[in-house]
Amino acid sequence: MKLLFHCCCAPCAAAPVESFSGKGITATLFWHNPNIHPSAEYLSRRDALFSFAKLKGLPLEAVDEYGLYSFLRELGGETEMGKRCGVCYRMRLERTAARAAELGFEAFGTSLLISPYQHHEEIVGIGNGLAARYGVEFLCNDLRPMFRESQARARALGLYMQKYCGCIFSEADGYAEKSKAGKQCQKR
Repeated sequence: MKLLFHCCCAPCAAAPVESFSGKGITATLFWHNPNIHPSAEYLSRRDALFSFAKLKGLPLEAVDEYGLYSFLRELGGETEMGKRCGVCYRMRLERTAARAAELGFEAFGTSLLISPYQHHEEIVGIGNGLAARYGVEFLCNDLRPMFRESQARARALGLYMQKYCGCIFSEADGYAEKSKAGKQCQKR
C-alpha cells in the first residue's frame, strides 16, 4: 500500500514509519503544519523531520509554509482547547487527504495518532470523513502503544524534541501551568 503519512514531528513519526515496512506499507512522509508557532519552533520541527527522512532514506513531500495567519484565520477566534484542536486536525488532515488523492496514493495517515495527548477519536472521525470525501483510505491504526519507543528512537538519533503540541495556545497553556507550579513551590 502506498501511504502519504502526515508527520507532526520526527519524534512522533519515528516508530510508526519503521513499523510500516514490515506490513507492506510504503510511506512517503508529508510535512504540513501551519499550526506550529513561533517560527523558530516551526523551523526546528521541520528541520528535524527533514533530517529524519534523509537519515532513513524516506521520500518526503512538504508544504513548507509558516502558517501563523492562515492558522489564526481558520480558528476564527476560537481559543478553547477542545474546539481549536478539531480545527487544527482538520486543517492538516484535509491537506494530506487532498494531496494523497492528487498524487495517486492509496491511503493517508497521520503521526498524530501516536500521541496520548491528542484527541484520538476526533482525529479518526475527521480522517474517516475526509477519506470518504477524497476517495482515499484513511489508515487509522492506534499508534499510541509506540509513543515511548518513538520518542526514544528520536532521542537516539539526536533529533529535536519539542515541549508542546505546537500551537501558540498550547505553548501559552504550558507556560501558565509551569508558572502556577512555580508559585505553588514558592508557597511551601
